[in-house]
Amino acid sequence: MKGILLNNLGSPDSTETQDVKNYLGEFLMDERVIDIPYWKRWLLINGIILQTRPKKAGAAYKKIWWKEGSPLVVISQRFTDKVIKKVDLPVALAMRYGSMTMEKGIKELVDKGVTEIFLAPLYPHYAMSSYETVVVKAEEILAEKYPQVKLDVLPAFYNEPDYIKAMSNNIANHLEGFDYDHILFSYHGIPERHIMKSDVTKNHCKIDGSCCERNSVAHHTCYRHQCFETTKEIAKTLNLKEGMYSNSFQSRLLKDPWLKPYTDFEIEKFPGEGKKKLAVITPAFVADCLETLEEIAMEGKDEFLKFGGTDYKHIPCMNDNDDWVDVMVKWINDWRKK
Repeated sequence: MKGILLNNLGSPDSTETQDVKNYLGEFLMDERVIDIPYWKRWLLINGIILQTRPKKAGAAYKKIWWKEGSPLVVISQRFTDKVIKKVDLPVALAMRYGSMTMEKGIKELVDKGVTEIFLAPLYPHYAMSSYETVVVKAEEILAEKYPQVKLDVLPAFYNEPDYIKAMSNNIANHLEGFDYDHILFSYHGIPERHIMKSDVTKNHCKIDGSCCERNSVAHHTCYRHQCFETTKEIAKTLNLKEGMYSNSFQSRLLKDPWLKPYTDFEIEKFPGEGKKKLAVITPAFVADCLETLEEIAMEGKDEFLKFGGTDYKHIPCMNDNDDWVDVMVKWINDWRKK
């Protein structure tokens, strides 16, 4: 029997400091998130980061927490429930980190008799710290506990026409009536070295503004290229004029070089360039979460207005939008016919 496992990032169980600490500890100790030797990672995270960051992060979570719980989890569950109603196959939801473990999700499917799992990482773009770690974790669990179960994986869908159309419709609907000077496509940032590590050719990626434009098999696992392609396709679909939109990267951690330009720097400089009415889109996320609701919708707006901006609009993610549900259902049905 075939079954579906939808997977997203995860969330603390609550905004309490200890729950946030437990969640951050698991997340940051992933070798594909902070890719330094284990002993250095352990000392950095347990000796420094987890001493101060959980309290600060807990305060940020409190600003966006819903009555039902974590927005990311609640939205992902709503999305899953809608998919279940349109697919006559077992469907489970799991998170890479936190208490809604991938092991629980896989067990739920196996207990229903599933012997072939379609894993759908809910990340449009390939990155070792998001898409890749989900796939590797699923493979590890199956190899250890369910070696008889076959695994198929939904490829990164950053330029899939159905995804682009659903994204574009969502953006257009939310932009209606908003007279913007500029649109910023803000993607989640990753360290530059992750781009190099993910380069299967080991010599294509230079992060120099040209490599993303030259055809290469490296693009299959290049987060930077895929982000730019998403923007390009959405801009084409919405007929956005050149110069009216740009890309940036948010949520950097530590002091290593991360993908540029940085979202917060861009937001601060726009008003001085005469771009006083700004719309911000976060296409790396399919569900609103801390990084979109607090970092972009709240902090981003405060900074933009502080530096002289007049109008600011955060475009919500697709969340449990019916168009997005239908896209996922189509991909599932295409897979089941194979």
